[in-house]
Amino acid sequence: MTLLIIFLYLAVLAVGCGLHFLNNRHLKQYGHLVPAGFEGVIDPAILAKSSAYTLAKGQLSQVRNLFDSGLTLFFVCGGLMAWYDGWLAGYGLNFIGAGLAFFLLLSLVKTFIDLPFDLYNHFKIESRFGFNRMSFKLWCADLLKSLVLSSLFFALLASAAFWLIQTAPGSWWLWVWGLMVGFGLLMMLISPYVIEPLFFKFEPLQVAGLEEDIRKMMEKAGLAVSKVLQVDASKRSGHSNAYFTGIGKQKRVVLFDTLLEQLSQEEILAVLAHELGHMKKRHILKRMLLMAAIALFYCGLAHLLIGWQGLPLLVGMQEASFYARLVILFFLSGILTFPLTPLFSGLSRRDEYQADHFACDLHGNGEDLATALIKMSRENFANLHPHPAYANFYYSHPPVAERVRQLRAR
Repeated sequence: MTLLIIFLYLAVLAVGCGLHFLNNRHLKQYGHLVPAGFEGVIDPAILAKSSAYTLAKGQLSQVRNLFDSGLTLFFVCGGLMAWYDGWLAGYGLNFIGAGLAFFLLLSLVKTFIDLPFDLYNHFKIESRFGFNRMSFKLWCADLLKSLVLSSLFFALLASAAFWLIQTAPGSWWLWVWGLMVGFGLLMMLISPYVIEPLFFKFEPLQVAGLEEDIRKMMEKAGLAVSKVLQVDASKRSGHSNAYFTGIGKQKRVVLFDTLLEQLSQEEILAVLAHELGHMKKRHILKRMLLMAAIALFYCGLAHLLIGWQGLPLLVGMQEASFYARLVILFFLSGILTFPLTPLFSGLSRRDEYQADHFACDLHGNGEDLATALIKMSRENFANLHPHPAYANFYYSHPPVAERVRQLRAR
């Protein structure tokens, strides 16, 4: 059975690598062609840089994926997890302490293993293409803050979860699910006020008249916003973005200062109209409910399988602690859910099209959003020629050229 598990894991890895190869070959073949409607904004020089950027990022991603996959396979099926599990058990920690040590040590090791890839991405690839604006000191400060925050929140959440498992052995899966959902909602509430300001500086929007136009547009859509802010994203990256944050009456509009430099006011309004489309169509709520339902299913399944004596045998282990059994379930779920990737990607792309259509109706035309997408593609060196199979499998957003074509068709 272990050999079958390894075969399926390698098969999933091979499919991912094959799709990546198709995408790269397709880009090399068609990457020099300017898509219809992009003329005058995208030129051959920009296309050459976009192709080089996409290939460089993709190659790093593949190397990282192969390395991580090989390491994961060796850890789970190669005997390393059995040794780690036994070594940690020798310290005689209680149930909660052992669980925290098990996962926090793994997380810390994974962070250090990923450091070379993160450094190469930021200071080699992103710097070469003019996106990285972080000093090494700032990068280290962000890494340290992220590590401290993630460890702290994980320790709090995991301690509560392990306490529930220990206290209610027959129904812990339901209580843990409720804890996860509640923690997710809490993070949505506090993140704009506690976490995001640790990394970015937020200030009132400096573009004259734009905040008033944004509030009018939201009022037209039947929504309200507490604040309209701009953030100093250019301190870290040249990439641009805009988003809504918070829930209920505490929703805030956040615009990257890079986006304010790249787009006109009408184009910015069109981009925000698209984001409003997600809210009015209840895409965010539906995704939250879907994720909650999936989490409930996994918690229930974990409760059924966690005590099964044959679970460790699937990966070649004779015995396994509760925590090692959780890792085995996570490992197996990655194999089983991989075929569902194109389904969830397709649902996400459908939502994006619906938000585009809403933006056209709310803003009054599709041209501003189309030109905004073209400019953002230029500034971010987006891949304008993804392979259809790769895009259908992985893309959460429709390819930009197709979105622009549909917007202008409306």
